[in-house]
Amino acid sequence: MTAATIARPAQSPAGGVAPESPAGPVVSRRVRWAAKGAALTLLPTGLWRTAIAFGMPSGFAAGDPLHQSDYPGEYSFYLIGLSVFAELIGLLALGLVQRWGEVMPRWVPWLGGRRIPRLAAVIPAATGAVLVTLITVFGAIGWNDPDNMGHPDSPDGGYYWLMTAAYAPLLLWGPLLAIATVAYHRRRKITG
Repeated sequence: MTAATIARPAQSPAGGVAPESPAGPVVSRRVRWAAKGAALTLLPTGLWRTAIAFGMPSGFAAGDPLHQSDYPGEYSFYLIGLSVFAELIGLLALGLVQRWGEVMPRWVPWLGGRRIPRLAAVIPAATGAVLVTLITVFGAIGWNDPDNMGHPDSPDGGYYWLMTAAYAPLLLWGPLLAIATVAYHRRRKITG
């Protein structure tokens, strides 16, 4: 590959213009934003749960597991742990646009430095994107059902809107993950 070829812009797999490099196509800015966005969609719900764990009123009626009288308490660790776990899962989307998503980091015992098979990343990411999309869409459709937020003991007023605002970004998680996954698959297919 000549210097003129390296410097010339080319169409990236995600549709944006990105320069070619000797290692193969560069991840476009749009795909990077999609992966970062996928990781960040879980942050509002995590912050909402963590605030409840520290005693923020949630608007749930007494006797509900999320009522403020139970927090802080023994279940606070569960809410914080769930939030951290969910965000770590979300951060895996960054592997679709970072080097550590293509080559196992050197510090990983026995596998460090080895190339990650394309389908070993694409299959779980694509499955996750489809499942998360289905779960969040059906969750949004049933959000106000009588056994969900339409229940008399569920939050209302500002608490309802705060909880809804915390969960609404999850609707973007699946589609953003799908965009990053398709781009990863195309890029890795080109680079081998």
